[in-house]
Amino acid sequence: MRALATRFAPQLRFLVAGTVNTIGGYLLYLALQLVLPYQVAYFLAFVAGVVGAYCLNTLFVFRTRLAWRTFFAYPTIYLVQYLISAPLLAVLVEWLHVADTIAPLIVSVVMIPVSFLLNKAMLAGRSKPAAE
Repeated sequence: MRALATRFAPQLRFLVAGTVNTIGGYLLYLALQLVLPYQVAYFLAFVAGVVGAYCLNTLFVFRTRLAWRTFFAYPTIYLVQYLISAPLLAVLVEWLHVADTIAPLIVSVVMIPVSFLLNKAMLAGRSKPAAE
């Protein structure tokens, strides 16, 4: 069991970090949605989530160093995700009539594998390990 946990440690840390970041982003989305249209609230919460995800994924998940190069390149991962997730959100809300408070959670779950692979390629593929 320990070998299995060690083998999948980055994936498990990614799920923990993603859960924390998703909950924070979702709560921010709900708060912003009280005063803004759902797509604007989603965009602002998404941007805040990118910054949180960079810090969590760099330091906790892949245990690499924070660097300006990866910080400025990192949003490209989430630009790709946003270009997929925003239309998916619209389909869920506008066409499938999923509640606009639930649809972002569905979108987040669908994007997990895409996000992990993009994060791994950017953060673990090029960066130096963080000092322990």
